[in-house]
Amino acid sequence: MSGQAYQYVALRCVPRVDREEFLNVGVVLYCHATDFLGAAWRVDPARIGALDALVDPDQLRTALAFVDAVCTGSEDAGSAGAAPVSQRFGFLKAPRSTVLQPGPVHGGITADPVDQLDRLLVQLVG
Repeated sequence: MSGQAYQYVALRCVPRVDREEFLNVGVVLYCHATDFLGAAWRVDPARIGALDALVDPDQLRTALAFVDAVCTGSEDAGSAGAAPVSQRFGFLKAPRSTVLQPGPVHGGITADPVDQLDRLLVQLVG
């Protein structure tokens, strides 16, 4: 298969870090060769509620919308959105101690980063 190398992280809802439980809610994909940085996500309130009833799905959506803003370079993302694409991915893949956390970085080869992002969303989030 010919294509371009990419890196991705799954975005996890981690309500209580001490319990080490999480639910994948999104994916961020970065392809250096095509200067592509994109996110796809899905918030299922029932699944999140089963993990932790105290998680507010709307707050989670707000955090994920910020991820979108960083990916697109929006002014809404502040200085993170103004950085070059590779630095924006670096910002998004950095570990945090919030309810929304990136998983480990993985990679692959794809001919179409947008299509690959969609496939990863289905595969990792459902």
